[in-house]
Amino acid sequence: MDSVRGKLVLITGASAGIGEACARLFAQHGAQLILVARREQRLRELARALQTQHGTEVMTCALDVRRRADVEATLKGLPAGWREIDILVNNAGLARGLGPVHTGDPEDWDEMLDTNIKGLLYVTRVVTAGMVDRRRGHVINIGSIAGREVYPGGNVYCASKFAVTALTRALSIDLLGTGVRVSTVDPGLVETEFSQVRFHGDGERAKRVYEGLQPLTGADVAEAVLFCATRPPHATVRELVLTPTAQASAVHVFRTVP
Repeated sequence: MDSVRGKLVLITGASAGIGEACARLFAQHGAQLILVARREQRLRELARALQTQHGTEVMTCALDVRRRADVEATLKGLPAGWREIDILVNNAGLARGLGPVHTGDPEDWDEMLDTNIKGLLYVTRVVTAGMVDRRRGHVINIGSIAGREVYPGGNVYCASKFAVTALTRALSIDLLGTGVRVSTVDPGLVETEFSQVRFHGDGERAKRVYEGLQPLTGADVAEAVLFCATRPPHATVRELVLTPTAQASAVHVFRTVP
């Protein structure tokens, strides 16, 4: 097992859910953190908590990964001591809507595609350039089982996560021989803000997604990310699928009746 103590870890979408859980777990294990998200206040509160609890060195960057110029300016302009990123966790992503294509909202499509695909690419391009120069590093993408199978109403979200799967595999080929590793962690049902975002704040509808089963938590996924990050340098977890025990596929879920 390799240690992440003292390593510099950049996490996107770090203000809540899986990203926040990753930040907490990596801080617990002694990493230095760059936390990226749109919600600056939540990032600052998280950074203060991690500094108090673990003495973690934390930099926060209020950043929308959809904005390429901002991503490049922010990441290329990191101060000395914060530039040599060892681990990139591409977590920023979202779903919007759950209807058929012919009634879908193109604005929802743009938000998903711009965040889940293009945002991931913008961040990865800048960060991996430095990793290749240093001949070390690790990119860990947070994918989804939606990137392995489609489900009713999932159309554009599934397409975006299929793209993440393809990009992860392609990046592994691009970076072969450079010393930079590439992994993806693909979760099933995780109870975070995900469904509330998907349903535009409809809390009751979001709650029903997880009724009758014990879903994964952000902490469960963070443990999988840490597992990928702590393999010895000669070993890479290329793809890790993590689901609740009650979930066999995107559409096969065992729910207990109250």
